[in-house]
Amino acid sequence: MNLANDNEQIDTTKAKEKAEVAIKQLLEALNIDWTVDPNTKETPKRVAKMYIDELLSGHFLPRPKATIFPNTKKVNQMFTVGPIPVVGVCSHHFLPITGNVWIGVIPSDKLLGLSKFARFADWVFSRPQIQEEATEQLADAIEEILEPKGLAIVCKASHACMSLRGIKATNSLMTTSVMRGSMYESDARVEFFNAINGQDYV
Repeated sequence: MNLANDNEQIDTTKAKEKAEVAIKQLLEALNIDWTVDPNTKETPKRVAKMYIDELLSGHFLPRPKATIFPNTKKVNQMFTVGPIPVVGVCSHHFLPITGNVWIGVIPSDKLLGLSKFARFADWVFSRPQIQEEATEQLADAIEEILEPKGLAIVCKASHACMSLRGIKATNSLMTTSVMRGSMYESDARVEFFNAINGQDYV
């Protein structure tokens, strides 16, 4: 897995200060006098905080701690988790990506605490990147921790760069998927998609 802050936290205070300065310069370049209108006076600070604490939070935080349990009952049937809401930023135009993730696992010797699936999804997706890569990175993270017999991940998301600019396709969604291990097998793949179809996937 190739994430810049895999093990350490970045100083967000300094990052916000630098981002605030840059956003002021951006507003000035756009001929917006942010100092006059009371509605925009704090905008540089607000935007810096929004990107660093929310939209790009995963870029500044270390990898979440994984709560691992032994698979003492030798569970070997598929289980699914989702929909897990995710928000990120497209690295092409720095506009939001919003969607849901579904995860299917056929376990081996280890089980992951349920809430950790959502924490890892949030951590991976909340950074500047494209959806295709984020889906693969989430699969990498879970596979590294659990070493499951099978793993499936599907992400279905809307992109503001599609809905707000260019063609302005407001109802367009992008779906990405990753199938690994025994999830490549047709029966497991069908079982996974049948399971998430009951979770507002369609």
